[in-house]
This record gives sequence, C-alpha cells and structure tokens, in this order.
Amino acid sequence: MKHWLPGLDTLRRYEAAWLPHDVFAGVVLATMLVPVGIAYAAASGLPGIYGLYATIVPLLAYALFGPSRILVLGPDSALAGILLGVIAPLAHGDPARAVTLAGMMAIVSGMVCILAGVARLGFVTELLSKPIRYGYMNGIALTVLISQLPKLFGFSIENEGPLRSLWAIVSAILAGQINWVALAIGVATLIVILLLRNSKLPGILIAVVGATIVVGVLDLGTHHGVKVLGPLPQGLPGFVVPRITSSDIVPVLLGGCAIALVSFADTSVLSRAYAARLGSRVDPNQEMVGLGAANLAAGFFQGFPISSSSSRTPVAEAAGARTQLTSVVGALAIALLLLVAPSLLQHLPTAALAAVVIAAAIGLIEVADLRRIYRIQRWEFWLAIVCFVGVAVLGVIPGIGLAIALAIIEFLWDGWRPHSAVLGRAQGVKGYHDITRYPDARRIPGLVLFRWDAPLFFANAEFFRERVLGAIATSPTPVRWLVVTAEPVTSVDVTACDVVAELDKTLHAQGIELCFAELKDPVKDKLKRFGLFAQLGEHYFFPTIGVAVSRYLEINNVEWEDWEDQGMPGSETVTDRTSASGPKRI
Repeated sequence: MKHWLPGLDTLRRYEAAWLPHDVFAGVVLATMLVPVGIAYAAASGLPGIYGLYATIVPLLAYALFGPSRILVLGPDSALAGILLGVIAPLAHGDPARAVTLAGMMAIVSGMVCILAGVARLGFVTELLSKPIRYGYMNGIALTVLISQLPKLFGFSIENEGPLRSLWAIVSAILAGQINWVALAIGVATLIVILLLRNSKLPGILIAVVGATIVVGVLDLGTHHGVKVLGPLPQGLPGFVVPRITSSDIVPVLLGGCAIALVSFADTSVLSRAYAARLGSRVDPNQEMVGLGAANLAAGFFQGFPISSSSSRTPVAEAAGARTQLTSVVGALAIALLLLVAPSLLQHLPTAALAAVVIAAAIGLIEVADLRRIYRIQRWEFWLAIVCFVGVAVLGVIPGIGLAIALAIIEFLWDGWRPHSAVLGRAQGVKGYHDITRYPDARRIPGLVLFRWDAPLFFANAEFFRERVLGAIATSPTPVRWLVVTAEPVTSVDVTACDVVAELDKTLHAQGIELCFAELKDPVKDKLKRFGLFAQLGEHYFFPTIGVAVSRYLEINNVEWEDWEDQGMPGSETVTDRTSASGPKRI
C-alpha cells in the first residue's frame, strides 16, 4: 500500500508546521491554474470549462498516487497540439463530440501509463534522445502557436493542419479580417506575460485579470466584437463514461499512446529534477502509475489528457509547497470558484487566452541547445530538424510517429553498424590501440587483433564477418591467428553464434585460428551453451590480450620486440626480445 499510494504515506508522516505553507501555496497555485486551464482547453479545441474539469480531479488523483511531493499536473501546452490534431478532424465543430473524444484519449493514455508502470517500463521514454525530443517539441510548439494566431487576431479559420492553417491566416489578414481591438488586447497580454516571466510576480494572473477588467469595464465584447469566455457552468464535473464510434477507435488509440509517451517523457524529467533539488528519489515506474491515474480521473470526470507543468510547478515551489497537499488545496479552490462564482471570468477575452498559450508555446521552443548540438554532432541536429518538419508538415500524430521511428533507428544504428578496429602496439602507450588512430603502431607478424565495439547479434553478425575477413585481407603479413578482443561485446545470440561457427570453418580452411580475448563471463556462458567452446577449443579463449599475444608468440615461434610504457611516471624504458625460448608476457 505504501508503494502504490505515496500520498497516504506522506499523510502519515505529515508535520503540522507544513500546513500553512501548503495551504498558502495551494491558493497561489489556483490563481494560475484557472486561466491556464481555460486557455489550454481552448487551444485543444474544447470549451474552456473543461480545462478546469481537467485540473480538479486529476490533481486529487495525483496527490494520492503520484510519488513527487510538489509536482503539479494539469492541462499542458505540449499536449494541446496533439489533442487538436486528433479532435478537430473528428469532431467537425461539435463541442460535445470533442469533449467525448478528449475524454477517451485521456482514458487511453492513463491505461497505457498505468500498465507501463506496473510492468516497470518507466525507462522507455529514455530511448528518445534530446535531438528527437527537441525536434518534435519544436514542431508541437509551432503547431500550437499557429492554432492560436486566429484567436489573437480576432477571426476564425478552419483547422486543416499547420501549413494550411498558416496560409488561411495570411489570407484572412490580407482580406482585412483583423479585429484590431482584440489584437491589441492579445498583444498587450502577451507582452505582460513575457516581461514578467522571470520575475516573482504572477505574470499570467496579472495579464489575464487586467485584460478581463478592461474588456468588462469598457464592454468591448458588445461594442467592438471582442470574443469573450462567457459565464462558466455552475457545479463540479460528474462521472461520465465517454462513448466513441468504431471509426474513432484508431485515431483515439494512436493519439492516446502519443500523449502517454510525450506526457511521461516530460513528467519524468521534471520529477527527477525536483527530486534531485529536494534530496529525494522518485521511482519512474510509480511516476508513470501516478500520471496514468491522473489521466484516468480526467477521462472519467469530463476532462482531457494532462501532464506535468514546468511553469506551474515552480509557482508551487516558490510559494512554499511542502507536500501533495498543495495540489489538493489548489483543486478545492478551483472547485469553490465553480460552485460560488462561475461568472467571475465571463469577460475574459479569448485573445488573452490565446496570448497565454502562445507564451507557453514560445517557452517550448528550443534553439540554444540545438545550436550546441549543431556544433558538436551535425547528424543529430538534422535528426531534430527532420522530426520538427515531420510534425509541422505531416501533423502532430504522424510527426511523433516519425520521431519514435527515428529514435528506434538511432538506438539500433550503433548496434547494426558498430565501430571496429584492428589493434597494434603504439610506442609509449599502454596496451594495444586502433591503428587508424595510431598510424605508427606496430603489428605482430601473422597476428590480427580485431576489436568489435558492440553486442554481437542477428542484425550485425554478417557485418562482423565482413569486417573480420576485411581485416585479414589487409594484413601486411600472412595471418595465422585472428584474436577478437571482445571486452565491448556484452551479448551474443543464436544467429551470431552460427555466423561465428561458419567463420571459424572458413578461417580454418585458410590455416587461420579464430580466438577470443577478454570475453565477459555471461557471454562466455552463452558460447558454451551454443557449442562454440567445443568447436573452437577452450584453449583459444584468453583472459587478456596480453596472454593471447604471449601464447601466439610461443606457439608460432615468432620473434617480437616489445616495449613497456615509455615516458610514463614511475616506469623505465625496457626493450625485450620475445622468442620461443623466452616469450614476453605482456
């Protein structure tokens, strides 16, 4: 129980001194959760009230199941693009249908997260490298930003994808459809948010409240056509089971899985960061369960998929949050607003909400680190650009699918085509080293030391065989032994063992002995089970490269002049001659 319900464990150990801090932080947090929740709901193609529904119950669920003590969950700008990309083509402008689709996506993402957490698959998101994450997040940021521009300018367009939407926006601007009053309010709101972003003041709250007061006092909705939120429905969200049609199943499943991946990738990074700052540890698998429980709660209580927030969590921390009770207080404060004063935000302009989302989208864009990646390793930079273009051109769901496919290819590429090297003896340097890095390195006559820098498995077994035969073909002297220096080989499978067995026969026919050095014991055990020990002969498996070289020199009566580590502190320069009568043990 303690493991699966971290919130209860915190409650049992709760200290009275924490209570004032948690209550104050919860009230402060609520002032930010309300405008942000409404804005992200609108950005996702949903009525604003559902942004509050997606905040209340999920916060309570995460407080119970989530392992992080101050992490804040709720509607997120990173998910808005995914939701809009799935909902808009299916809902056809029907708000009720959009809410149903969003609720089912929350249920799907919640179930995926919970199952993955129970199965201890919390490591999966680590397969997405930084360049890939930057690429798809920049693409999502662009998608969200474009989707909010019409609201900022005070007109509406059909959602047809980022590029078509951008063209429609340009056409509407050229046609003179801009509502200049709405644009002025939106731009002013955006400026205030950006100016106060790094200050201790609640920039979003100040900007939104200011815009609401201006619109309400001057009645700009009536006199200048500025679109406003309108009164919110009174009351709390009820338990509802979303029902979708069979034609919606595939896009909803794909969207829910994409949301699960993106939300947990962000949540795990943020959770680990705050755990490190607080000197604690967070179980990534329980984090996945907590996120899944929050999304399930959102789906069944008229909400939509949610994630952690890198903007609201710092607010809770700065306000003095100590435990999950902060989120509980924030949720109860929002619930109180809906019960007592649902009309408080009726004059909130949609242009201001668009500015909130645009500010968040700008915060998602990563440029500086991409420049660093471009300087360090350009192919990873272009990988990020491909992911970015994929999201921007194909749409969010296909773009994220492309990112996942590229992540898998990137993950496997080093295994498919790993680095390998022929080793030689470099003067003044301990051990044996890659002759391409040390061109003056000397090679032992008749001996090829071949290093393979990866696990040996079905995808690279033939490549291994080609590289070995290539190393033999380019040897300056007729080869008697080929020693695979196998310390980097961490695993081997049946296919690779069969290839090695065939390679041994090929080399044996040419009078060449195949040997292994520095093989790890677990890998060695596999080779024994596969019968390779018996085929090659146990005496051709050596604990170190030095032992293999010494044995080769002894058996083949090869003279070899070696040197010790010249120039190294505490050592002397020594020159030895190795022969059959007195092999040098290296």
